[in-house]
Amino acid sequence: MRSLKVTPEQWPLHEPFVISRLVQEHGEVVVVEISEGGCVGRGECERADAFFPDVPPVVSQIESARSEIEGGIDRAALQQLLPAGPARNALDCALWDLEAKQRGMPIAELVGLPGPLAPVTTVFTISLDTPEKMGADAHANRDRTVLKLKLGRDGDPDRVAAVRDAAPEARISVDANTGWSEAQLFDYVPKLAALGVELVEQPFKPGEDAVLADYNPPIPIAADESCLNRASLPDLVGKYSFVNVKLDKAGGLTEALDLAKEAKDRGFGIMVGCNVGTSLAMAPGMVLAQLASFVDLDGPLLLSRDRTPALRYDGSTINPPDPSLWG
Repeated sequence: MRSLKVTPEQWPLHEPFVISRLVQEHGEVVVVEISEGGCVGRGECERADAFFPDVPPVVSQIESARSEIEGGIDRAALQQLLPAGPARNALDCALWDLEAKQRGMPIAELVGLPGPLAPVTTVFTISLDTPEKMGADAHANRDRTVLKLKLGRDGDPDRVAAVRDAAPEARISVDANTGWSEAQLFDYVPKLAALGVELVEQPFKPGEDAVLADYNPPIPIAADESCLNRASLPDLVGKYSFVNVKLDKAGGLTEALDLAKEAKDRGFGIMVGCNVGTSLAMAPGMVLAQLASFVDLDGPLLLSRDRTPALRYDGSTINPPDPSLWG
């Protein structure tokens, strides 16, 4: 017989994590454990309602599925039981982990990848701040392969220029987190291209991006908040070159894998992203990272401490998870 355990957790950050619409003081997560036959499958999601009051309470959503989970529901039925979002993600990833452990099968084989999980290179995120502070943070991380800059306010080219001066060898991507106007997009993007920026994420709010259909940018633009699951894709065609696939948005690895496949079939490049969380939240993202051109799974690097066992980060390289962590 199955049992379900649900545990909200708070994890300290090195310093506040700042984006255009949010200042995050801690990592707020929910861990689920599904136990059956002596095996335990685990999953982690962000407790998004801690930051966004319009989001349904994550713990309550998970608890609403308790009887079905403990009654033996499978991943396919879970997709119909709960909507896409963090709650379904934690449960879906726990069911993948449980099946891998019950069958004694590596997660790469279970999901049908052609070989074992390989190490990947992740970006390192620098919070939105003054050019001086972002430059100082970039200098401290100048040896990292790719720096991702949180933008979305006036003067963003100055922020990028400060980072470029501080870390001349690093590759750079930027994320406006819906914070730009159309005028800022047209003004900023050529300047960012001249500074060597390789990718721009989500300049506008979802549904306010019609102008992108007639824009030929010098830098690829990725949909993040505008891309939740497969149902999002038709409206993104012709506007974006990449989609950012996140487990919390898609509602788990099951939908995220289907989203990545359909997005590739439609001609999009794939980015895999994350929210602030521990290695348990990043480990399923390593599956998606095998399919991605840009990888943003640096959540644990922003924390003051990680859970044990944890993913091993060698600089910007993430090594595949040990099955004792997940999968």
